[in-house]
Amino acid sequence: MKDPRALVALAHPARLRLMEELTLSGPATATQLGERVGESPANCSWHLRQLARYGFVEEAGGGVGRQRPWQIRPVVRTWGRSDNDPELNLAGDAASDMILDREVAALRAWERQRREEDPAWRQAAFVINSVAWLTLDELGELNRHITELLTRHTERLDPAQRPPGVRPVRLTAWGVPARVQGSVESGQTDA
Repeated sequence: MKDPRALVALAHPARLRLMEELTLSGPATATQLGERVGESPANCSWHLRQLARYGFVEEAGGGVGRQRPWQIRPVVRTWGRSDNDPELNLAGDAASDMILDREVAALRAWERQRREEDPAWRQAAFVINSVAWLTLDELGELNRHITELLTRHTERLDPAQRPPGVRPVRLTAWGVPARVQGSVESGQTDA
């Protein structure tokens, strides 16, 4: 994503809640979304128009005015790869912070209530943490593989594409170089 205005539009808690609701429950009107997220229909409508302006959501068709349904646009978006645009970097940092805060809160909520879940779902769920010593090329390859895995079922954002027995599952991953003292390139660290 190269437009800092799009990232600024994304980095808003109400907009992230609306996008999450559309992702989890499918198309909905501003009125329906307002009831679900605790916002007025007018406020939801305004936020949805802002999200639509930058391609995050779109009209689903079949309604007019406040009765028009909206849907998520299932597009993989990346940002944070520019060293030359301070405005884009600042907007990307704000969007990343907002999204990561929501994901960490969701993980903590899962941890608090996981014992109430079906044992089979508890067994299938996972949190994994690792440190690997990788070359630049290996990190790039891992990025491509994880991106492919995490975006494998984007067609299921459309409720008609979901097989029986599915549930929404949050998938978050990152692979960032760790800071170590000494020279990472040579493999030397301070003792």
